[in-house]
Amino acid sequence: MLFLLAVALATYAQTMTGFAFGLVLLGLSSLAGLAPLPDMSNTVSILTLINALVAIGRNRPQVNWALLRPALISSLVGVALGVAALDLIHGRLSVILQWLLGLTILVCAFMLVMQARQLAQISSRRVFLSFGLVSGLLGGLFSSAGPPMVYQLYRQPLPLAVIHNSLLVLFAANAVVRLSLVTWQGSIHVNTLWMSLEALPVVVILTMLVRRFASAHAIRSVKRMVFVLLIAAGLGLFVPASRTLLQMIL
Repeated sequence: MLFLLAVALATYAQTMTGFAFGLVLLGLSSLAGLAPLPDMSNTVSILTLINALVAIGRNRPQVNWALLRPALISSLVGVALGVAALDLIHGRLSVILQWLLGLTILVCAFMLVMQARQLAQISSRRVFLSFGLVSGLLGGLFSSAGPPMVYQLYRQPLPLAVIHNSLLVLFAANAVVRLSLVTWQGSIHVNTLWMSLEALPVVVILTMLVRRFASAHAIRSVKRMVFVLLIAAGLGLFVPASRTLLQMIL
């Protein structure tokens, strides 16, 4: 029941703000101890892919491929590096993983409320490559590729539809690559599949309802709610992990 409530909150946040699904679900699930972090990350990948496909629907998304391609390529490289790092860190060094997740959630919480000033012209290819790589690393580690690319794309002088669809394509591609890699590693467990099946109706139905009935005026309130959730989850992971790391060092 707690898991499905976390899924509902994460889906609502994702549909309203454009990102935060993985961070909200991972943060709340880790605090409640619902499942091991790698299993939950794999579940987030499956649900992120479903969420993106439902949001795109049958329509061909409006995407500026010349702009998105560099970020997409570097993000896929980042996903591979992130998955490799996750495999290396998980186990005896799991406290480092908890510390990194807590820090990531806290940083992304403040990114959510930052007002990104729109640029006069589109960023260079190198900038998109850099943001794509960081986005991919977060996607590989925590199935949470959104924050860096959300921040980068919303600064560009582009139509909102192009920005939104570009993010959906990026999230879907990252999820496909990440799932392929963890499947090849043999890291997809039965627990992951069961959690995904349980959450599937919640993700699909809630995404469709929010897209149909949500008002633009509610976005600011939702951002505040997500900010509070992320801060609480981030501190709940970061502070205990920091104490443990200090004890290990000292």
